[in-house]
Amino acid sequence: MSSHDELSQQVESLQQQIEDLQGQLMRAQKMSSVGEMAASITHEFNNILTTTINYAKMGLRHKNDATREKAFNRILSAGQRAARITTGMLGYARSTGVRKEEIDLSQIVSDVLILCEKDLQMNRVKLQTDILGHPVCEVNISHLQQVLLNLIVNARQAMDGGGMLYVTVRSSEDGSMGELEVRDTGAGIPSEELPKIFKPFFTTKEADTNGQGGTGLGLAFCREVIESHKGKMRVASTVGQGTSFTLMLPVAAATESRKSA
Repeated sequence: MSSHDELSQQVESLQQQIEDLQGQLMRAQKMSSVGEMAASITHEFNNILTTTINYAKMGLRHKNDATREKAFNRILSAGQRAARITTGMLGYARSTGVRKEEIDLSQIVSDVLILCEKDLQMNRVKLQTDILGHPVCEVNISHLQQVLLNLIVNARQAMDGGGMLYVTVRSSEDGSMGELEVRDTGAGIPSEELPKIFKPFFTTKEADTNGQGGTGLGLAFCREVIESHKGKMRVASTVGQGTSFTLMLPVAAATESRKSA
């Protein structure tokens, strides 16, 4: 075997190792995000169980049909809430490999918010969701969910003591891109640090008491995912007022064809 062939094999081996490590990093990022919300999700399930038990007791105590119907409806509602959370968690945890699917960006938002609404409430963060359009993009759903969840967790961490979180879905002016914006009213990022925030291992945060955050890998991962979809990621921030991240993704080819028809 020539030295050139040996070098080619070594390069291929290194490329495979890089791909394997990137996959491991992606899974680690996903588990980190789940860890951030574990306490709030557990708390929410405890609330659901408490509601179910209390209304079951009420239904057993009261014999009239109206009271029992009310109890059954509340139990059903609590069960459906638990099912939505469980479905969201399973969907988030499921690996879809490199497969991409067409999906309305507003559905991505809905699926992710069901996982983190309680976490935001527990941290005194008010949520406003604005669906100003329904752009359909071809994406790796699991990866995009991970990016959005990452941005929401970062926004919540930036609002120590509470604040407002705005999540907006819209189409670009020419309709060629779907846009998903996450804006907070937190501490903001100094202008001199903005050019660095997408660099791996650069962080403005320290790990909390649970060891969460502060690795400097989250935003680097987010940008890599968006760029792999031929999209862009834009950031704007003012110290003391907050930060906005906007994901811009090409709309699906079929959607563009329908518009031009």
